[in-house]
Amino acid sequence: MNHSALINVMVKAARRAGRSLKRDLGEIENLQVSLKGPANFVSAADRRAEEMLYDDLTKARPGYGFLGEEGGTREGSDKSNTWIVDPLDGTTNFLHGIPQFAISIGLEREGTVVAGVIYNPANDELYIAERGKGAFLNDTRLRVAGRKKLDECVIACGLPHIGRGDHEQSRREMTEMQNRVAGLRRFGAASLDLAFVAAGRLDGYWERNLKPWDIAAGLIMVREAGGIVSGIEGHDNALQTGHVVAGNEFVQSELVKILKPL
Repeated sequence: MNHSALINVMVKAARRAGRSLKRDLGEIENLQVSLKGPANFVSAADRRAEEMLYDDLTKARPGYGFLGEEGGTREGSDKSNTWIVDPLDGTTNFLHGIPQFAISIGLEREGTVVAGVIYNPANDELYIAERGKGAFLNDTRLRVAGRKKLDECVIACGLPHIGRGDHEQSRREMTEMQNRVAGLRRFGAASLDLAFVAAGRLDGYWERNLKPWDIAAGLIMVREAGGIVSGIEGHDNALQTGHVVAGNEFVQSELVKILKPL
């Protein structure tokens, strides 16, 4: 199908970086890995992918700003547009050879994410969304799942690592959810969790303490697939708070009811 020039730029960049990551996945034992923090590793593949994305995106849109997981903020002359990029979401999965990771590219324009691309090079699944134009997986239109009973829903979540996050709060949340839903899943890549909600593979998803590059592309993916995304409060901006709750209108509302008091 035909995409806008903007989406074509994003897809081209994601695919080029994806080819590099896929090669590195096949030679995982040879990666030069340095420790960034407890249970949080960054690799040569991660840094290389970000530089490739930066080069391709800034070449196509020279004035745009760039916010990346590895390089942080790089100011552009155009203050209205900023790329928000995670070159390797699911780093721990990647470094263990688990094919659940993705390149995530969002474009924020005047405070609103207007386009997103999420690409998993391991299985060649490409998710795209553009404001007002819908969300797609490999050219198939996406819609969130329509379930209206929480006990029939499969929900994804995040779990805090050692030395990070509030483990007691996480355990309270898990206990509440286990008593109410059909199943819980923890896949380890926030962008793909949101993409799975958009695709109807998951009924909902929540996680706390994320960064903008983890969720920017996923936010518009879910919204363009007919879903609702918020922070834990229900009407707050997940991109600003770092806490995200997503699902169809019913599921998102029910998850907020459970999580907000905790």
